[in-house]
Amino acid sequence: MQHIAVLGAGSWGTALAIHLAQQGYEVRLWARNPEHVDSLSSHRENRRYLPGIKLESTIVPTTELDWAVNSALAVVVAVPSHAVRQTVRSIKSMLKPQTVIINTAKGLEENTLLRLSQVIAQEAGGLGEVAVLSGPSHAEEVSRFLPTAIVAASTKRKVAEFVQDLFMSPHFRVYTNPDVCGVEIGGALKNVIALATGIADGLGFGDNTRAALMTRGLTEIARLGVSLKAEPLTFAGLTGIGDLIVTCSSMHSRNRRAGMQLGQGIPLEQVLENMGMVVEGVKTTKAAMSLARKLGVEMPITAEIYNVLFSGKEPLQSVTDLMQRQKTHEVEEVVHGSRIW
Repeated sequence: MQHIAVLGAGSWGTALAIHLAQQGYEVRLWARNPEHVDSLSSHRENRRYLPGIKLESTIVPTTELDWAVNSALAVVVAVPSHAVRQTVRSIKSMLKPQTVIINTAKGLEENTLLRLSQVIAQEAGGLGEVAVLSGPSHAEEVSRFLPTAIVAASTKRKVAEFVQDLFMSPHFRVYTNPDVCGVEIGGALKNVIALATGIADGLGFGDNTRAALMTRGLTEIARLGVSLKAEPLTFAGLTGIGDLIVTCSSMHSRNRRAGMQLGQGIPLEQVLENMGMVVEGVKTTKAAMSLARKLGVEMPITAEIYNVLFSGKEPLQSVTDLMQRQKTHEVEEVVHGSRIW
């Protein structure tokens, strides 16, 4: 049986391992923590991150990175965004030119401001083919085989279609897209907007507020993406509108839940401790603001989230300042500077 390496045994890595096992593959599920691996092996369940979902018998938890990666049909990188560089650096000697490395983490590298596929390409040093798997896909639902649609992105069509064939099933529909930049920017920045909608919910605001933040948030995401040469239509798809809807609306969303606590006045440090899992939107907010300043891109919602997270600004004041910004048109700022009037 051909095997696939899944690096990272959090909720998403575990859900993907379960899905791939259902596809008929042996899955070597790698985690750094021996106690976590022992628990996965003995209970056949990820009690910490995905309780109540049983692991298939063909999922083999391991701490042995070389055993997981060597001769793997594909390597799925499902670690938090800040751990992607070190993880790929650790497996470089095990990669072959034809190895497909599939990134599923969503974020930007804080210091370099690189997208994660760029980080992987740097560390792999020309070894392996890099693809991205992204879209509206909560682990809790994928692991229960609820219908889900997602995107496989690569600059090479054959690589994107390989990933599509690997994951496609009656309950997991996979589309392909050559716009890796757009897919990654949409997947990363929707977490920032989810923090914003969570804060609004924590303040007791309603559906109107959430809809406004999501819509104008998508404008900011597309504006930054297009400045990086992403395709505008990508942001109307699953990794744009789709991921934004699910992350800003669902209680499965860590970023939305974290934002709700911030809106209720709980300090960031306490919020992160309460969550017990990585809240990707926090680091992404800092990276996105640095990138926006570097490129001269206006991102008012992201700027206010940055002020709440890192400058101690009161969330209610941020909402007031957003509502009282200088008046403007809605559509004349759209892509490529085109104007309707």
